Formats: sequence, C-alpha cells, structure tokens
Amino acid sequence: MTRPAAIVTGGARGIGLACAEALADAGFDILVADLAQTAAGELAADITARGAKFGYFGCDIADLSAHAALVDSAMRAFGRIDCLVNNAGVGAVVRGDLLDLKPDNFDRALGVNLRGTVFLSQAVAKAMLRQPSDDAKSIITITSVSAEMASPERSEYCMSKAGLSMWVKNLALRLAPEKIGVFELRPGIIRTDMTAGVTAKYDALIDSGLVPAKRWGEASDIGAMVAALAAGRLGFSTGSIINVDGALSVPRL
Repeated sequence: MTRPAAIVTGGARGIGLACAEALADAGFDILVADLAQTAAGELAADITARGAKFGYFGCDIADLSAHAALVDSAMRAFGRIDCLVNNAGVGAVVRGDLLDLKPDNFDRALGVNLRGTVFLSQAVAKAMLRQPSDDAKSIITITSVSAEMASPERSEYCMSKAGLSMWVKNLALRLAPEKIGVFELRPGIIRTDMTAGVTAKYDALIDSGLVPAKRWGEASDIGAMVAALAAGRLGFSTGSIINVDGALSVPRL
C-alpha cells in the first residue's frame, strides 16, 4: 500500500517538528522545508525511526522562486503530495510602538507569513489537482490567535495572520469541490523555542487566569490536531477555524 506524503514548512523545530512527527506516526512520509539545513541529519533519524520516508528541502518560503523546486522535490521523493502543513513563520522583528513600525520589518513578516504561504499553497494545490484520487488531501495552515486578538506591539505579525486567515477561507471555497480539505489552526501560548525568551511573562499570565486551561500549550497539541485533519476524518469541516489555545480566545466579561 502506498503511503500518503506531507510537506511541513518550518518543520525543523517547535510546532513544525511536532506536526512532522505526528504525521509520520500516522503513516505519512515527510518532506520538511526549512531554513535550518544543519538539522537535516538529526531530523532524518527521528522521522525514519517512525517508519516514514524522509526528505529535506532547504529554502525560505518568502522566496517564491523556490516553490516549484520544493514541489518537485516532494514529487520526486514520494510521487504524490497529500498534505501541506503551512507552519513556517516569523514573529515581529522588533516589538514596540506600532507608530515606529519600519517598512522593512513589515515586509519581512508579510513576506513569509502571508505572501510566501499563499503562493506555496497555490503551487501545492495545483500539484494535488494533477494527481486525482479518492485519498484524503488537505492544506492545513497554522496561523495564531493573533489573527483575531490584537497586540499593538507586534501589529505586523497580527496583520499577517489575519490576512492568512482570509486566504484560508477563500482557498477552502475553491478546493471544496475538489475534495481537498482546507483548515486553519490557531495556536495560543505554545511552549517552543520562539516563546522561550518570554517564559516568565507567560507563566505569570497563565497563573493569573489568562488561559482557562491553566497550562501552556505544547507543540504536540498542534501535531495531534494536524494528524487528525490530515487523515480526512473531518473533511466535511473544510474551511473551519480550529483554536488550539486552552480557551484563551473565548471572549469573557
């Protein structure tokens, strides 16, 4: 039986790595696309130990010229693409007063988080449509609770995720007739390398009740949801926004 195959962007660490591991455990072969090329050997050992074939493609998804080669790399390695996990992203280059936001910093956040993700999704969707089958296919985009919850000190990040959320809605409408599930996952406060520098801040906020679940989210929480969506069991929920945030984003008085 041919195994399904997934591309995970930003899959060398954190949430992306957890997604790659969960998908490998669920029976997917994995191609990781990431800037951190030095991690390829260690990743290969991890993913292949889970019974999956592994491929690595070093790129910055903001570079649109690399997208065709990325798709070709997956097709050469596996002969198919069944799932794309859009996880690669960057935070605000500098947190501070939005009135001091620099165009270069705005462009970097939008270039990776929105522009790069949009056009990679487009390239992968076209590849999926060239391989018609009844097997489950999905494009799963990791945004953030910041797609809806404002943070004025990192407004460019919030704008990039809000724009990406609207892209997911439109993509879901386009691909629903093609039986390709399109989903948006919105993580809350997740324990990763990116949040390591603000651990004390969020420990205090969680203790004070910011997160009703009273704990940090773990990367594995996101990975488990990605694996469930990629399996196709929730296909009729295409276009959905799924919060993975311990009820952080639920409005309260």
